[in-house]
Parts: sequence; structure tokens; C-alpha cells
Amino acid sequence: MERQSNMEPQPTYKRRQLEIILDSNALFVPIQFRIDVREELKVLLNTNFKLVLPLPIKAELEKLADTGSPKMRKYAAYALETILTYKQFEIDEDYAGFSPDEAVFQTARKRMAPVFTNDRTLRKRLRDINVPVIYVRQKSRLEVDGSI
Repeated sequence: MERQSNMEPQPTYKRRQLEIILDSNALFVPIQFRIDVREELKVLLNTNFKLVLPLPIKAELEKLADTGSPKMRKYAAYALETILTYKQFEIDEDYAGFSPDEAVFQTARKRMAPVFTNDRTLRKRLRDINVPVIYVRQKSRLEVDGSI
């Protein structure tokens, strides 16, 4: 009698990456404050993460790179270059017709993912729905408002 093996392959569980939704001003942080965002996020979060950029934010950056003031053109061009260097990156197209801030808000609400922004009004709206917010503190480091 042949004995059946109980050696079926066990399912492997992949740990879900933390998603961080970006506002346009988050991408200006490295050039404005000389903060290495990637390294600061690694230290702050102590986990793997994926950056999510709502499509209206990308469109806003492209518009600023073309028609903004010289300083904003420089910041926006830098931000667009920066996005290309991130390995774990996604562009969310769900809220394409929305304003940039509303797209960030709705994306955060849908995904219940933290948002990296320095916009005070947006930060307050996000905290009102219990979404953690990452922001620049004292022009020198990143901080989280809420629990991740």
C-alpha cells in the first residue's frame, strides 16, 4: 500500500507593502529642505513601502514644469525626475477628473493609506477621517501625525 505524502506546498504569504500617497509638495522636500525623503521614510516607518501618486498630482507637476514661475518650474521638473527613480511606485488613475488635493483626499480615503503632504488644510481634512499624515517638521525631519 502506497502512503500518500502530506507534503503539499504550503501557501506563502507576501507581506503587503505600506502605501504612501504623495502630494506634489512632498516631492519638493528634497530640493527645498535638503532632506533625503527615501532614507527618512525608511527610518520613520521601519517597513517596506510603495509610493502612490494620484494622476492629478502628476498632471499638476507637468503643468508647473511648463508654465510655473522659474522656481516652481525647477521644483516641478525635479519632482518629475524624482518619481522616475523610485522603484516601488504607482500612479493612481481613479480620480483623474478631480483637483489635486481632492484626488489625494479621495485616494487616501479609498486606500486608508498615509499621505505625505505639507498642506495644512489637506492635513486637517485627512486627520478628520483618521488618515495618518507624514509632513516636514522644523524644516529638518519627517514626522507622522497619527498611527501607521
